[in-house]
Amino acid sequence: MIDSISNANGLDPESGFGAEPSATQAAKDLRSAATESVRDIAHTASAQAAILKERAVESAHQLKDVAVEKANRLKVTASEKAETIKQAATTKATHFKDSANEQWHETREKAKEFHVTAEDYIRQNPTKSVLGAIGIGFLIGLVARR
Repeated sequence: MIDSISNANGLDPESGFGAEPSATQAAKDLRSAATESVRDIAHTASAQAAILKERAVESAHQLKDVAVEKANRLKVTASEKAETIKQAATTKATHFKDSANEQWHETREKAKEFHVTAEDYIRQNPTKSVLGAIGIGFLIGLVARR
């Protein structure tokens, strides 16, 4: 850069230092120096931006990998919990079903016994049974009218 300034100003070391450089030439030299400095700074900034971008992409990939790993662990844990709950629900449902079946059979037996007992009573007391049925029918008729 010094060579370009000295040659541009006519300040060749061999010819000696004759006249001072002009203000226009000095401004041109300053502009070219500033332009070169700006290019260097822009190049450095661009390189640093590329490095930062690379680091950010790397961090994003690492975070993604960690998130995927945690999501997979959560999925496995949720599946295990769901299976445990499913087994418990199946056990309870089976227990309730067995209990309901047992109650149903007991109720059927009691109904059969009541039917047999009612039949025996009606056979032994037919007059009372017919009069009782007429009385109950009369009461139901009165209630139904209202």
